[in-house]
Amino acid sequence: MGGDAGLWCDRLVRGLEQHEFDVYALSRSRRQEDEGWVPLPPQVGRVRTAPLWTADDDGVAYGRRARRRFTEHYGELAAVLCAGAGPDTGTDAEPTDVADRFGNALYGLAELARDEGGLVGALRSDTALRTLERACRASGALRTAREARVPDLLTVTAHLERALRPLSLDWYGDDGLGAADLCHATAGGPAALPGLLARHFCDVPLLVTEYGVQLRSHYLTLGPDAAAPAVRALLAAFHGRLAAEVYRSAVILTPGNAHARRWQERCGADRARIRTVYPGMAAGRFTEVGESPDRCDPDTLVWVGRVEPAKDLVSLLHAFAEVRKEEPKARLRIVGAPAGPEGAAYLGHCRVLAAQLFPDEAEGVHAVGDNPVSFEEIGDPEAPTLPDVYAAGAVVVLSSVVEGFPISLIEAMFCGRATVSTDTGAVVEVIGGTGLVVPPRNPRALAEACVALLHDPERRERLGAAARARALELFTVEQNIAAFHAIYLEIVSHCPVRRVVLDETGEPLPFATPAESHVPGRWTGPTARVMTRGVPGWATTTPVRATPLAALEGA
Repeated sequence: MGGDAGLWCDRLVRGLEQHEFDVYALSRSRRQEDEGWVPLPPQVGRVRTAPLWTADDDGVAYGRRARRRFTEHYGELAAVLCAGAGPDTGTDAEPTDVADRFGNALYGLAELARDEGGLVGALRSDTALRTLERACRASGALRTAREARVPDLLTVTAHLERALRPLSLDWYGDDGLGAADLCHATAGGPAALPGLLARHFCDVPLLVTEYGVQLRSHYLTLGPDAAAPAVRALLAAFHGRLAAEVYRSAVILTPGNAHARRWQERCGADRARIRTVYPGMAAGRFTEVGESPDRCDPDTLVWVGRVEPAKDLVSLLHAFAEVRKEEPKARLRIVGAPAGPEGAAYLGHCRVLAAQLFPDEAEGVHAVGDNPVSFEEIGDPEAPTLPDVYAAGAVVVLSSVVEGFPISLIEAMFCGRATVSTDTGAVVEVIGGTGLVVPPRNPRALAEACVALLHDPERRERLGAAARARALELFTVEQNIAAFHAIYLEIVSHCPVRRVVLDETGEPLPFATPAESHVPGRWTGPTARVMTRGVPGWATTTPVRATPLAALEGA
């Protein structure tokens, strides 16, 4: 996990110093692993890492009985996938019998991996491919599944192997996931599989946090242009039912906003077990700007973010053309780096459009022209730091057509800036009446809202002050840490501690770690020690410095 989600995990672990953490860092790519390591706080006891972006054949040779077990469980899993899509096809929850069949097949594969030492080879085998093909051709299968061709079956089989890799990791022992009092998965989908295993095999309570819904991300990534209909249908069924199983097994779900909460409820999550916890952000670096609202240029609009098509900068540029008709002195600063090759191409397109819409202007015939739209990155001479960028603008604009949790809006709110945003994702929930919201892909509405604020400095000041007060109340690191500390204590107070604690003579100490031991302070004796059986083979046995995530991450 990188970016803002990784920062959240780091701040959470460091903030909860009264708790002890074992970190399971499951990486998605080599680039993620190469981004660098950071020092770990003392409350992190050990770090176990595993790359889910690559996996060598485990070399496990199944006997006849193991092959029969694999065919049975994998066949049941495939049959459930071929029976229909996930729980979002018209009902609010997955049918109980279908959910049970999926869960039984999933945990059956996990038990096989535990007993035999892995599933990688079996999931890549011809047996897996033929089993999936039989399920697609069976009577009662969806027509889309029956139309699957060999390339489609190969694609689905490979995807399932990658998604189920966590089942093959060596953490089934008492010194693995079973040694925890609470398992906190910092994402849903395949990243929550270890939490499901801890819940199923060791009865460890599972807490799942989702700031971006994995099921929604899958749907957006695997669109009509990305895969064949049979591939999309089968993988949608797998991820939909996996999401339903995660939500059904979790003791508490903590979505980061109401948008994610609605997705969880639609996938069958029990509303009584959902607690919205907003992600915490560090407000300190924006304090000076927030307390000095008069530093802004009254004619400047600011946009901040990653440059990519979903941000719809094209609509923003067309809206700014309308703004200039009302406010000839207005300027637009677009600050952000492109997100990959697609973002770089989109940035180039936006630069060309800006040059066409706004020819360089000059005050006289002998002066050098100047374009009212600038494209910058943090660190440039005119944009040395993020607070400096927000400080320069009278209004901060967000023009996205797809948005999760709008980090740039919260930063602008910390800075006491009035905002104009498109109604997408969690924008309305974040703004809460402290800014103007317009429909997406509507340049005229966006322009009218910007002009209204540029013409009314008193209104800008009122909205900015209200936005800063709201952000400091709801979106700080401190409120996030306090919320999770309370949730941790609530969960462990209802769940027994299963670890065996020995005294100096090796005798068991009953009730050595009661629920009160989770309260800040050392309630257990300094001589107590936890019985372990060694470190799993895939774990790092020497001290490491890894990106500190709260618990589970990846896939």
